[in-house]
Amino acid sequence: MKRTLTSTAATALLLAALAACSNSKADTSEPAASPDTAKHATPASKPLTASAAFDKISTSVQTAKQNGTVTAANDPNHLLGRPNQYTSKVTFSDSRIAAADVSGTEKGDVERGGAIEVFGNGAGAKARAKYIQTIVKGMPALTEYDYVRGTVLVRVSHYLTPSQADEYKAAVNGLG
Repeated sequence: MKRTLTSTAATALLLAALAACSNSKADTSEPAASPDTAKHATPASKPLTASAAFDKISTSVQTAKQNGTVTAANDPNHLLGRPNQYTSKVTFSDSRIAAADVSGTEKGDVERGGAIEVFGNGAGAKARAKYIQTIVKGMPALTEYDYVRGTVLVRVSHYLTPSQADEYKAAVNGLG
């Protein structure tokens, strides 16, 4: 009886943690962080937003199509604008992912293509990537490719091949 209660409690904690990741996937074979020294804004410009980051990335990865802007009202994770969390977020699809692979998923799910989350500082982006990687470690069905550049975290679907995901990695590194 005690073992059953312990297993049930552990399962409940795991499910709660996964819900905080919005049922996303994490690729534990890719490093989650890249140099945090990138400058994303000049003194006269506004800080980089998720939408602006997507615009830059999509010029290199033309199969990506923005399909949603996350607001405080529709954020499934309830993190947008909260202390130490992302300040903007968009979701995107990738036309190379087969519809059959993502049937039953929602429009903004990472599995359909990915998401871009922008933080107030690089430490926040790195912490979020590390958190996602920690939650899904050892769960192959819950993997994703995560790329951090400065304040930007780009989360990419595990349904893309490693070479396809590398296109996103190169585009993220090109953010500056």
